[in-house]
Amino acid sequence: MKPPDYLEGVASTHQDALLRDLAWLVVTPDIVAFPPSSPFSGRPSQAELGLTGALETWLNGLAIPELARNSRQASRMGHYHEQLWHWLLDRAPNTRLLAHNVRITRKRITLGELDMLYRRRDYPAPVHLEVAIKFYLGLPEGPGDATSQSRWIGPGGLDSLALKYRHLQRHQLPLSSTIPALETLGHWLAPRDTGHMEADLGGQLTQRMAMPGVLFYPWHAPMPSPEGATASHRRGRWCHVSDWPALAATLPADLLVAWLEKPHWLAPPTFDAFKPASQSLMPLLAMARHQPQQVMIYLPSTQRCERLFIVPDNWPRQVPLPPRLQAH
Repeated sequence: MKPPDYLEGVASTHQDALLRDLAWLVVTPDIVAFPPSSPFSGRPSQAELGLTGALETWLNGLAIPELARNSRQASRMGHYHEQLWHWLLDRAPNTRLLAHNVRITRKRITLGELDMLYRRRDYPAPVHLEVAIKFYLGLPEGPGDATSQSRWIGPGGLDSLALKYRHLQRHQLPLSSTIPALETLGHWLAPRDTGHMEADLGGQLTQRMAMPGVLFYPWHAPMPSPEGATASHRRGRWCHVSDWPALAATLPADLLVAWLEKPHWLAPPTFDAFKPASQSLMPLLAMARHQPQQVMIYLPSTQRCERLFIVPDNWPRQVPLPPRLQAH
């Protein structure tokens, strides 16, 4: 069987998981975006990175031993995702990473950390970038109305899209505009990085967010996208373990399945990782009775790829409370 040329925009020629994850990071849209009236903007574009029309050439020219050594130390997917961004911003043709995990303090009290600071090679003004990799499952019934971000929760049930969005909007992104942060950045971004930057650093610093990931829609019930979702966000489906036979009956009999293991939840695996469902799904279903499992389904007849979360029948065991409203 001839493998597909691309899965989710990632070339099948990349055998190394790190290169596939980097490619996926560059081409995958954010799941949500701030409204146009917001002072915050979205992710660095391929044009800003200098990778428009040049992604494959750039990837093929990379040497990965250094990143491979670092990634082995990243047991959590969030840390692994941040390391990919560090590498991307520092090595892309048109960007330079200035700093990451910049701690902001006031009177020895930590106010928070800035994920990353970078600048374009052709423009010295610094950019504050916050990143998150998120996989949320939608609840057809839950807190708020049908499009509420509170209805989209993580597979572990510990966080929600509403909580993450509010934290970024109210704390993480505005942090770089506070006086303690500007004092820290004014010292950190001294002349070697910024050239002759004006004293009004706060007026030049911009805040950006990147939140790639996948929104998983319930297979058994229609559900609209959450408020703020990008039109092009990646979609999957989710089902309870006991619903799998009914869902499988709607799919072609020759479907292939691959299990996605953290931290490599980003790019699809190589094509040889996909096995006939009859060979590979029983162990996955057994694990899914206790813990949500993400799989990728490939349909050879249509060359279509789909993500699926299979969750225990008693999922969700808990639903995070919506964020408390704050006065403006």
